[in-house]
Amino acid sequence: MLLALAVDRTGSGLWAASSVLYLTFVTHLSAQQIGVLLGTAGVAGIAGSPLAGRLAGRFPVRPLLIGCHLLRLVTLTLVLLCADFEALLPVIAVTYLGDRAAKTLEMLFATRAAGERRAAYQALSRSAANAGYGVGAGIAAIGLAIGTTDAYRALILGNALSFVVAAALVWRTGEPDGRTTEVARAVPVPGAAAPARPKGPWRDRGYLRFALLDIPMNLDDSVLGVGLPLWLVNRTSAPHALVPAFLVINTVLVVVLQLAVSRRAEGPRQAVRAVLLYGVLMFVSCALLAGATGGGTWAAATVLLAAAVLVTMAELMRSVSSWELAVLLAPPDERAAYLGVAGMSQSIQKSAGPPLLTGVVMAAGPAGWLALGVVVAGVAVVQQRCCGRRLRTAEAPAAERTRPAGAPAGGTA
Repeated sequence: MLLALAVDRTGSGLWAASSVLYLTFVTHLSAQQIGVLLGTAGVAGIAGSPLAGRLAGRFPVRPLLIGCHLLRLVTLTLVLLCADFEALLPVIAVTYLGDRAAKTLEMLFATRAAGERRAAYQALSRSAANAGYGVGAGIAAIGLAIGTTDAYRALILGNALSFVVAAALVWRTGEPDGRTTEVARAVPVPGAAAPARPKGPWRDRGYLRFALLDIPMNLDDSVLGVGLPLWLVNRTSAPHALVPAFLVINTVLVVVLQLAVSRRAEGPRQAVRAVLLYGVLMFVSCALLAGATGGGTWAAATVLLAAAVLVTMAELMRSVSSWELAVLLAPPDERAAYLGVAGMSQSIQKSAGPPLLTGVVMAAGPAGWLALGVVVAGVAVVQQRCCGRRLRTAEAPAAERTRPAGAPAGGTA
């Protein structure tokens, strides 16, 4: 499964590095058309997570994931055949929907396969994904250096072919019987009071609050990919050649440190503490960005590189704790549907984060970065308290059911 994930992300790296240039130089779309196309596709992608979660609650994950890979194979093949904006709009929108659905299904598969070692498996999967993404971006650099129409098309075709290989690898991977196990865990002990049955994620206010708060807790992605490069170019004297270093720092640190960091977020208590650490790291990162305009060239470069390191460390904490809490807070017998809703947070952030940074935060100057840091840190505190309260509430009935018969509450047998 990890190899399938790496292959999938290799294709994603090809697409991320070449798609805008392909749409510009091969299909001859304007910048405005590309913006509308990718924005619409991002909105369509938001629906992918809950749709995948709902389907995974009724059908095995493996064939659903294979279907997502094959769906994207078809749509990217159509991208090569479409030559105008009207035809490309629905094709790329469906591609993004399939992409977000596949990511949710991959994590649900990992959750079932890893059991209580979710955090460690999540760390390994992120390391494999980042390594694959880096390989894809490196291959794309060769094609972009050639710069011909055939080279651009070869990169898109390479992404499409990655889905064939990923689908074949998933087909060879056995799927754990996660649904049976989860339902078994949800069965109450004889003689114990039956827990109130959830009404689904859309009626679970506590879980919806977690998903809503998790949207700003994903802003490290936009800060790294959009905020840092644009702030460097527009508001500091740091050399522009430093921009690729941000991605290199991020990729290397994630691959090297993800597994070690995951140990800090394994289990409910560690995951909740990691939320607070994320808020602290993001606040310090934003403060560094605010102060990067006040020095010379090398001072600004040093501050921006330090900010890139801290944002990456925040990403490492969030990537594990966010999914760990999404699993822990969900009722075991409805986990697929709940995780589908939780997966929307990242999709929404990817659509709303870049315009928030460019139109509000950076427009306000250094004060905008300080305000963002305060807001994210505040959200982290609220998230930590809400999650801790819900986890304690869930642990109380479990402790009651496991107490020996005749033992008084809070006493010993």
